Amino acid sequence: MAGEMIKVGMADLNVCRAPDAITTLGLGSCVGVVLYDKGAKIAGMVHVMLPDSTQIRQNHNKAKFADTGIDALLAMMAKAGAKTTSLTAKIAGGAQMFAFNSSNDMLRVGERNVQAVKEKLRSLGIRILAEDTGLNYGRTVEFYPETGEFWVKSVGKPVKIL
Repeated sequence: MAGEMIKVGMADLNVCRAPDAITTLGLGSCVGVVLYDKGAKIAGMVHVMLPDSTQIRQNHNKAKFADTGIDALLAMMAKAGAKTTSLTAKIAGGAQMFAFNSSNDMLRVGERNVQAVKEKLRSLGIRILAEDTGLNYGRTVEFYPETGEFWVKSVGKPVKIL
């Protein structure tokens, strides 16, 4: 796997083609969504911070939200030559990073992000092949289009390869 590691920042997105790989760091309540065209070995990743762009006034950054971020990633992948009708997805993140004794929905951002990502992918007909979501710890992910491997790394835990 001798390629470049393409970095995706918070509320950011990017696309890569094998032999390159793609990564995002520090997924707490955020969700990392990978879309993958196995045939073309093209992958895209978006680092989603919030579930719904319609709830926020200053929403110029499409990558920040599950609804607009996944749409923007699809467009970027199509431009890179991916066959958007055969994409699959892998997702990670959506942790509850702080303990709250409250049922306030606004505090359950991680859970809401995962739900929004799943709903958006379902509406687009994109199947989720693997996920590592929820619980109470952060994650860093790497995706390798050459093999389709999705590496999930967390402090003090073994690496998961999905």
